[in-house]
Order: sequence, then structure tokens, then C-alpha cells
Amino acid sequence: MAPVWYFAYGSNMQTSTFCGRRGVTFSRALPACAPGWCLVVDKPPLLPVGEAFANIVRDPTTEVFGVLYEITAEELAHVELTEGVLIGNYDRVEIAVTALASPSFAVTASTLTSDRRDPALQPSDRYMACLVAGAEEHGLPAPYVARLRAIPTRPQTPEAIALRSIVDDVLARRR
Repeated sequence: MAPVWYFAYGSNMQTSTFCGRRGVTFSRALPACAPGWCLVVDKPPLLPVGEAFANIVRDPTTEVFGVLYEITAEELAHVELTEGVLIGNYDRVEIAVTALASPSFAVTASTLTSDRRDPALQPSDRYMACLVAGAEEHGLPAPYVARLRAIPTRPQTPEAIALRSIVDDVLARRR
């Protein structure tokens, strides 16, 4: 079976989230960028817990950095399941991505995006720590990591803490 490419720009950049929490196995993980897309951290969750999550929007003037994972089609289906694609939390799109590895190469990769946005929401400090850790772990450019660090955050809400525990239990049972 031929591998597929998945581009992660949010908490899935962090191996402990992607492999641990989501239970996904990859054969390669490469730092990468997607021209024509911009990271925004204003996506509301499915359940109102008062926090925002990462998303990307089209913007021909910029690029978003992330991790390009080589996975199986079954693993991609699992990512979509755990990210709520089937219930409208995100939509899968195919985008052009350039791996920053040497030698650099371009591929078409699947990623997730949403039209749902709420600029009044902020991400939690816990969530942004995952993005920063994933970006550093995979060697994304220092100015991009600094940009992630500069995104305003808020403490986790009690609702988010309680929901995270429930979601973690469900994800653990699916493995």
C-alpha cells in the first residue's frame, strides 16, 4: 500500500500528541512549509469550552510551517476520525507542501482546515506549549517558533480540562 502525506501545523506536530494521544504511527516526519496558507489560532472547539485551536486559512502572501508526516491511508483515516472530520470539526484538503529537508522536495499533502472561526477566543497556554514543543522538536525556523510563542494565551478552562480527560479516555480505548 502506497504511503500518503499528512501536514500537521497544530498540536499534531508534537510526536507525543500525534503518536501518543492520537495513536498514529508514521514512517517519516519532516519539517515543512505550505506556501499560500496562514496559521490562525481562533477555531472554536466542537463543545464550547472557551478556548481556540489551530487552523489554517488561505493567504497568498504568507506560508505556514509544520510537520510533514508519511503515514498510511488507514492512519490518515484515523487522524480524521480523532479530529472530528466526520462531524464537521475540520475538512480535509489537499495542499502543496515543501519539505525543508535536504534535498528539499515538494508534495501534495492532506491537511485539515475549518471555516469555523471566532476571533474572541484564545488558545490555552497548555495547547500553545504543544505547538511550540512540536515546532522545536522538528526544527522549524526560529522566527516561526518565536511567532508561536508570541500568540496570546489563556489558562485552561475547567470545562476544557474535564473534556480533555473524557476525550483521552475515548482515544485510549480506540487503540
